[in-house]
Amino acid sequence: MHFVGFKDDRVYRAMAVFGKPDFWHRKWDKRAQDEVCYENGDWAVFADGNEFSKVDPYGFDDSAVAPGEDCGDDG
Repeated sequence: MHFVGFKDDRVYRAMAVFGKPDFWHRKWDKRAQDEVCYENGDWAVFADGNEFSKVDPYGFDDSAVAPGEDCGDDG
């Protein structure tokens, strides 16, 4: 279970409905998109938007990688 973009007390309502998340993502960025694997049963709960929302090209942990640049991960 992944929670994406929660910044306020709505997270408590989400936890009441879905349970505690395994992963927290500040925003829907490339890293979050890569880590959510729907084929393996992962779920993503979004504070705003959904998995079809625009992917932020800069992430919290991977912001040093320019948009469109290969970050060296072949997986």
